[in-house]
Amino acid sequence: MEYTRKTIATALIGLFLTTPVAFAGNIETGKQLAFDRKKGNCLACHKIEGGEQTGTIGPPLVMMKLRYPDHKLLWKKIYDSTADNPNSVMPPFGRHGIFTDDELESIVDFIETL
Repeated sequence: MEYTRKTIATALIGLFLTTPVAFAGNIETGKQLAFDRKKGNCLACHKIEGGEQTGTIGPPLVMMKLRYPDHKLLWKKIYDSTADNPNSVMPPFGRHGIFTDDELESIVDFIETL
């Protein structure tokens, strides 16, 4: 089958339109939620660039896009880390209603920038 420039351009446009894109507003909202000591409190356990008084219980959140290339897997990990590891000390933020699905999406968008 012969591919033309138009065919390739159409395919690329389709891929772009169907690929989830993190918006700057989501990233900033996610950062605020992750750093909020009364809501997410990710800093209590994780070292995160830009955070103060970080914890060491959990792993440092660095190179996260390489560690979790699949957006959905990272989302599920934050939603309920006990699903994969019943002994996890990380709270099941989604399952316990600490974060809404939209808030989780913003947090994942932020974490993927680390």
